[in-house]
Amino acid sequence: MKRILIVEDEPGIQELLDAYLQDAGYETAGAGDGVTALALFQEQAFDLVLLDLMLPKIDGFGVCELIRRQSQVPILMLTALDGEDDQLRGFGLDIDDYVTKPFSMPVLLEKIRVILRRSASVEEPDCLRYRDLILRPDTREALVADRSLELTTKEFDLLHTLLAAPGRVFTREMLLARLWGYDFYGDERIVDTHIKNLRHKLERSYIETVRGVGYRAAKEDR
Repeated sequence: MKRILIVEDEPGIQELLDAYLQDAGYETAGAGDGVTALALFQEQAFDLVLLDLMLPKIDGFGVCELIRRQSQVPILMLTALDGEDDQLRGFGLDIDDYVTKPFSMPVLLEKIRVILRRSASVEEPDCLRYRDLILRPDTREALVADRSLELTTKEFDLLHTLLAAPGRVFTREMLLARLWGYDFYGDERIVDTHIKNLRHKLERSYIETVRGVGYRAAKEDR
């Protein structure tokens, strides 16, 4: 189930979007200001961010800029401002689309579907290459320096998640949610165990520990 972060400071609109998207089959989480939105984004994994522009504490432009420093998650900007300058500024921050209020719920839903479909086609390439490591998601093959790796399902999924977003830091909670599911109640150190096993099989430093936070694809050879 795709997860959407709804960032909207008007409670009525927040509730409407939440109910409508859940009825359409999405899982949602909501934030009423920019600070809360960024905290949620760090703690959880989302497939799309529905982002209002006029927000307390940190506005939508600021939230978008900070998200883009660590992730290419699709962002659909939702705002009452329809000026050309605001739209160009949004696209300059690499948003995926722009919807002005008042908006049609069916049209909004269709935009979300199109963005997620486009995102999925980008995130699941026939072959993912990272340095001398090759991952083939369709056949679930992994090779490093032409050496085939024998990975478990979770090890492959974990490696693919990290390498598909180089530089992005994933907390243990985010990795648990993506790979084990949101109803997983086991010890989060299971992530550390899988990372340790992966490092042993890779025999190279592809995965970097961000102390006190989580893991990411290593930025440079070690």
